[in-house]
Amino acid sequence: MKVSIVGAGAMGSGIAQVAAAAGESVLLFDTRTGAAEAALGSIRKRFEQLASKGRMTAADAAAASQRLAAATALSDFANAGLVIEAVIEDLAVKRQLFQSLDAIVAADCLLATNTSSLSLAAIATALRAPERLVGMHFFNPAPLMALVEVVGSVVTAPAALDAIERLAVGWGKSPVRVRATPGFIVNRVARPYYAEGLRLLAEQATDPATLDALLRDAGGFRMGPCELTDLIGQDVNFAVTCSVFHAYFGDPRFQPSLVQQELVEAGWLGRKSGRGFFRYGESAAPPQPQVEPPHPKPDRIAIAGTPGSDALTDALAARIGAAGINVTREPRLPTDTLLQVTDGRTALECELAAGDQPQPTVVADLALDYGTVKRLALAVSPHCGPGAWASVAGALQAAGIAVVRLRDLPALAVMRTVAMLANEAADAVHFGVADATSVDLAMRKGVNYPLGPLEWAHKIGLSRIHAVLAALGAFYGEDRYRISPFLRQQVLSGRFHVHE
Repeated sequence: MKVSIVGAGAMGSGIAQVAAAAGESVLLFDTRTGAAEAALGSIRKRFEQLASKGRMTAADAAAASQRLAAATALSDFANAGLVIEAVIEDLAVKRQLFQSLDAIVAADCLLATNTSSLSLAAIATALRAPERLVGMHFFNPAPLMALVEVVGSVVTAPAALDAIERLAVGWGKSPVRVRATPGFIVNRVARPYYAEGLRLLAEQATDPATLDALLRDAGGFRMGPCELTDLIGQDVNFAVTCSVFHAYFGDPRFQPSLVQQELVEAGWLGRKSGRGFFRYGESAAPPQPQVEPPHPKPDRIAIAGTPGSDALTDALAARIGAAGINVTREPRLPTDTLLQVTDGRTALECELAAGDQPQPTVVADLALDYGTVKRLALAVSPHCGPGAWASVAGALQAAGIAVVRLRDLPALAVMRTVAMLANEAADAVHFGVADATSVDLAMRKGVNYPLGPLEWAHKIGLSRIHAVLAALGAFYGEDRYRISPFLRQQVLSGRFHVHE
């Protein structure tokens, strides 16, 4: 197939590289003089580098380079079988472009837009045959990221979607079929990863470096929300959040953050400006997360719940027990400080739930794997004195876990984030954006999450995720934390099979 691409920026040139490497003849066009030629030169150098590293044969690299050419005008696209648009995110610009292409390409030529946020139906109205416009949303850098969201609007022909999906598979990508709604899968479902971290910062729960360290070391995410938005650009991430918020008519689940807005207003945009949440440059010191100082190793510790009643608690108890500490479950002494894995309630709420004799409580955050976790957040109830706190912290430290003390807010950091990601993923399924398997695949392949949000919820237990969300909703009294009907129905049914 002859593939033509409009836009020689990072995304357009990345798509050109993918297509040429897959055996397609590629024609690249850009309105900026010399931009297409410069992009092709860079792609050819990348092919040479891949060959030198043994990731391509020299013959394949040379052949791929020969399949690349620059167009001098849109009229050069007359014989294209597919045209992919990767220009600025501006509806008027895209509509004008497709209107021009409509008069040039053949009737059976497929048209694809790489838009990440604009309405496909609105773009398609520029075409005489709007059914041939498909969303083909790549992720940056396109040659490395496997995911492609194949997006269809109400006017898109199923045959066009099928063709683009087959093509993406042939290019070595992992396509997921998506219904055209604001943010598609990834830019919608990922919003809580930023939003809940920013909410914790706004509530003074911790600092940016510590928050990032917890999401990495306990949650297993590649980057924390602060360093990730610094990399993306605070202005870019904030603009996407605002776009999604307005597209959903002000749904509080997508509400932008005043913390991020202030960074943007100050010009602290992240890596590209030299400062965001963190400073950048040769003289900038690396961020240092807070950590609890060393405490003595206790002989014993009390952990909530009977053995076998909760897999998360059992895993944490096993980790502490392996350090040579006597782990007491039920029964326990009235004087014990109780350690428990968060169910969404604050440590104070857990303490008061004991009745007339409050039970001093320390609540532990979620970890992807308690057997290997390197850092864990804890929150402490008011009746937990310094000695009791030192005992709990010392037990975790003896087990090789760095301890971080957070302000006593519901669901701490990792559990809050994962629960909200799972809830948004469940809502995407509920509203038919994509099926559960596609949502999980998109989040693993598109943003490198350690588990798909629904897969993670299943591992934790949907009933626990439901309880966490209910606790968040009760604490804040905000519609932001409403529970997805899909998740609620799964819990009520007792089936817990989100991928069925």
